[in-house]
Amino acid sequence: MGVSSSVLDVTTMHSRLDRLRRHAAEAGVAATVVSPGSDLRYLTGIAGSSFERLTALVVPSDAAVAPVFVSPALEYAGLGHVPLGELGVEVRTWVDGEDPYALALGGVPTGRVAVSDMTPALHLLRLRDAGAADQQLAGPVLRELRMRKDAAELAELRAAGDAIDRVHARVGEWLRAGRTEADVAADIAAAIVEEGHATAEFVIVGSGPNGASPHHSVSDRVIEVGDVVVVDIGGPLPSGYGSDSTRTYAVGSPREPDVASAYAALQAAQQASVESVRPGVTCEAIDRAARDVLAEAGLAEHFIHRTGHGIGLDGHEEPYIVAGNDLPVEPGMTFSIEPGVYLAGRWGARIEDIVAVTHDGVERFNTRPTELVVL
Repeated sequence: MGVSSSVLDVTTMHSRLDRLRRHAAEAGVAATVVSPGSDLRYLTGIAGSSFERLTALVVPSDAAVAPVFVSPALEYAGLGHVPLGELGVEVRTWVDGEDPYALALGGVPTGRVAVSDMTPALHLLRLRDAGAADQQLAGPVLRELRMRKDAAELAELRAAGDAIDRVHARVGEWLRAGRTEADVAADIAAAIVEEGHATAEFVIVGSGPNGASPHHSVSDRVIEVGDVVVVDIGGPLPSGYGSDSTRTYAVGSPREPDVASAYAALQAAQQASVESVRPGVTCEAIDRAARDVLAEAGLAEHFIHRTGHGIGLDGHEEPYIVAGNDLPVEPGMTFSIEPGVYLAGRWGARIEDIVAVTHDGVERFNTRPTELVVL
């Protein structure tokens, strides 16, 4: 377990817990069990992952009943400075041999229990055996809080966008013919940390035919003159809020004859999608704005994924910018706009910016030019 409280203060945590109670009560939930992960970090600033020993925050929907934080004693020793007492949270520690599941549920009102989505089955089933038999996922409750970023969260995402832009501005230092994708990726990963990230969460360097695979990572392929190269990079700041940005490069003049026309259509599609963002527009309409431009250019079949995903403490979270999602976007929502064109076995391209919905439109958190960068 580790702790991050660079974004949170007690007032913010109080507000988030109160909102969680309210949304859970409206959903007919008696209590919410939050295990380590981004949900717990959002509510308390406590970062970490679930292991075989139970750590959980249990939040009754009834404000008259205190939340409970259950932790192995050996883990809580490193969490003593988290202001749980100021939040009115009762801390219950346990040692090996005791039953943490009964401890977690003791005094919790009976009824339906929402459990955070990434809780391991090891804990989920034992909570059920301990009395929380009527369960549902907490995602539908928690996403109502996490989709709408507050000013501090927006500031962190803006800083993350600036940091990853600085890395893209340096790609020409490393991307050249004769080097492998893996070599280039190693240099980019180091720069991601140099520019302020806690870690490089992902580095995609897809050259030539590898660029036609949207989730290609890196390989030992040697980059050649004439290659089109997709570079998709990102990672979290120390606060946990992350970056994610894609630009497409060419090493010399592209060898494929259709790159110029297809890339121009892709650039227009990405711009159209960004410009469509404003309060009240649905996620599927933002997706369609990009898709329509590519369809008109005869490239519809080469755009093979959704237009975007939400971003915050998770790299992929609500809202998803995809066909069939009729959710209207609201101020404070943040997500990627990243249409792509992929010609299997030949080449691919993608342009990705993180944007935020404002009260009257959209703000880009990535401001690097979107043109094909010829190195």
